[in-house]
Amino acid sequence: MKARQLFRFKDRQGELILDMVLWALPAPDRYHRHGLKYRLYCGRSGECLVRYDNETGKGDHRHYGDREEPYSFTSVEQLLTDFRGDCTRLAGWRWL
Repeated sequence: MKARQLFRFKDRQGELILDMVLWALPAPDRYHRHGLKYRLYCGRSGECLVRYDNETGKGDHRHYGDREEPYSFTSVEQLLTDFRGDCTRLAGWRWL
């Protein structure tokens, strides 16, 4: 069984691009213990300003430009709250 897309949102504000996608996996695994795969991105013109993801081999983590650090996933709601806050603070995204 393939991953099933649960959520997708894309938007632009001037040069800023926002792209958020969340999938449910068929079963949890070593890198996706919560059974979810996600990629939340905010950037401009090929420049990543903020990105949260959990690619295989790395697990949950976030990027601030070139900096990368582990992210402690607790819930989808908290993930979106944290991402939204970082986009506002670091990229100037305005949530309407």
